[in-house]
Amino acid sequence: MTRLHTYPTVVTWTGNKGTGTSGYRDYGRDHELSADGPPVIPGSSDPAFRGDPARWNPEQLLVGSLSQCHMLWFLHLCSTAGVVVTAYVDRAVGTMAETADGGHFTEVVLRPEVTVAAPEMAETAMRLHTDAHKACFIASSVNFPVHHEPVVRVQDAGAS
Repeated sequence: MTRLHTYPTVVTWTGNKGTGTSGYRDYGRDHELSADGPPVIPGSSDPAFRGDPARWNPEQLLVGSLSQCHMLWFLHLCSTAGVVVTAYVDRAVGTMAETADGGHFTEVVLRPEVTVAAPEMAETAMRLHTDAHKACFIASSVNFPVHHEPVVRVQDAGAS
C-alpha cells in the first residue's frame, strides 16, 4: 500500500521596491519560505542572479535537502545496525550549469565526515552510506547524480 505525504509551504515575495516588476533591475529577489511550525527561512536568488548573499537561495536549499536526507537515513541505519555515531558533518557541494535556456544541476557531491565510537564499527559505517543513498527520498527524486565521498573516523579513546 502506498502512503502519500504532503509538504505544504508558502513562498511570499518581499522584494517589491515600489514599482513591482517594472524592469529587470527594479525589483528585489527577496522572499520568505514558510510552513506551519518551523521559523521562516529568508530567501533570495543566487547573487549571480541579483540575489542577496545574506539569504538562502533555492540552489543551496536543494543541496542542503540532499545532505540532510542522506544524514538522517545514515543515522537511522547506523542506529539499527549497532553503529554508534558520535559526530557527523557534511560539506556538500552542488554544481549547476547555466545554459542559454536556463540551467540545471549536473551533480551534487556529499562529503560526510563521520566519527564512530569503536574501530569495529568503521567498515559497517562506510557501507551504510550506500544504503542511505538508496533510501533517501530526495536523492531518488532528482535527475542528476548524487555522489558520496565519505570519511569514517574512530573516536579518540581519550575524547569525551
